[in-house]
Amino acid sequence: MTDTTPFAPLGMLLASAQKTLTEWLHLAMDQTVRLAVTGLNQSGKTVFITALVHQLLHARQDSGLPFFECVSSNRFAGSRVMMQPDVDVSAFRYDQFIQPLTQQRPSWPTRTDELSEIRLAIRFQPTGLIHRQLSDASTLYLDIIDYPGEWLLDLPMLELSYAEWSAQIFQSCMEEPRRTLSTEWRTLLQSMEMRKADDALLRQASGLYTQFLMRCKLEYGLSLLQPGRFTVPGELKGTPLLTFCPLPDCGEESRGPESVYSIMEERFNAYKERVVYRFYKDHFSRFDRQIVLIDLLKALSKGPENFSDMRVALESILRNFHYGTSGLLSRLLWPKIDKLLFVATKVDHVAANQHHNLERLLNRIVNKPANDAIFQGVEVKTMALSSVTCTRTVVREHDGRRLSFVQGIPKGRNKEILLFPGEIPESLPRAEDWDANRFNFMEFEPPRLIDPEAATLPHIRLDQALQFLLGDKLS
Repeated sequence: MTDTTPFAPLGMLLASAQKTLTEWLHLAMDQTVRLAVTGLNQSGKTVFITALVHQLLHARQDSGLPFFECVSSNRFAGSRVMMQPDVDVSAFRYDQFIQPLTQQRPSWPTRTDELSEIRLAIRFQPTGLIHRQLSDASTLYLDIIDYPGEWLLDLPMLELSYAEWSAQIFQSCMEEPRRTLSTEWRTLLQSMEMRKADDALLRQASGLYTQFLMRCKLEYGLSLLQPGRFTVPGELKGTPLLTFCPLPDCGEESRGPESVYSIMEERFNAYKERVVYRFYKDHFSRFDRQIVLIDLLKALSKGPENFSDMRVALESILRNFHYGTSGLLSRLLWPKIDKLLFVATKVDHVAANQHHNLERLLNRIVNKPANDAIFQGVEVKTMALSSVTCTRTVVREHDGRRLSFVQGIPKGRNKEILLFPGEIPESLPRAEDWDANRFNFMEFEPPRLIDPEAATLPHIRLDQALQFLLGDKLS
């Protein structure tokens, strides 16, 4: 038997080269779109991706996408889940996430705690003259990337030194609720300024800092929490890369080679290089389209501190994306996001007559990042949608007035209720709005489908989102 072992590396190289060439050809022919699904904690990223994939897989047998032109014009030939292109990235398990949504007593899928990806091949009849002459059908490869929203919050750290980052954190801890929540951690820091570093002390300090971040997240729903991997560590759990925290700058005398400050600074820089920068280089710098999901209703319900924190977190994150028009060379060498969609999620949690107000409020919040993107040649749109609609609007007479209610099953309950969710302000809330405790929006359980095997998930404006993000690629 001939020994072919020496040729195995060559075969692997050829296979890798062929795969790379195929990807480049898809990019050159504008046949691949990498969609970044961006959002903060619990903004609905996993449900959005699951619903989007579900609608595309069932678009031929269900006409529930009237504003998705490729489907409404009968040019949609089908879609299927393909082998994903990045073998070192976890698969987005659509099969696992769709299962709880379509069972007899549906429930929400578990949130993601790692980077994942799914590739769809969308087959369609092209309208362009050149494409029609080449083939009766074309294929668009859609790569959708999902990741914990907390990891996004690390991107602004790339531009900061350890001293600058520490100063920012301590500044934020001067205001409530961070001031009270960080008391135990900040008290420890006062006793360790001049101490020599050891593993036990580093673990204690980083552990108290992590507890502070978790309380900010779980008790107050705050968004701007850095480093993001401290609250969602993934595969880094327990590693020295997560054993640091901000420290006050006490001058050169506290910066000896074995000092706590020097070791913390080294680990901060290692975290930026090995975790944040690698994540940015391998994934964020390659996106073509972006959708930013924002749970405005939750931010309003949590109060003014949460609402303000959410706005600051969004602005800091969006500064780290590449925006600009995309041509042949840029697709191959310098990918840039050329379409940006801002979405207020869970719009079904308020009555239909409030959807416009929610979209107007979203416009006010994202005005600055949207203008920055438009200036760079990006097509920007805002929208209020529901990936999976849980309620229906019901109009009733109440005290001589016609009011719009929502009817659905509140989260954690088994029976439907009729609820007046209140009104959404068209502009940023005023002090008296917060003082009156005006905002208290309820969450709901997923809808129970009449025929889980055949019916697609109900939605609001998901087809309009698909048209904006993919319509030009499917023409």
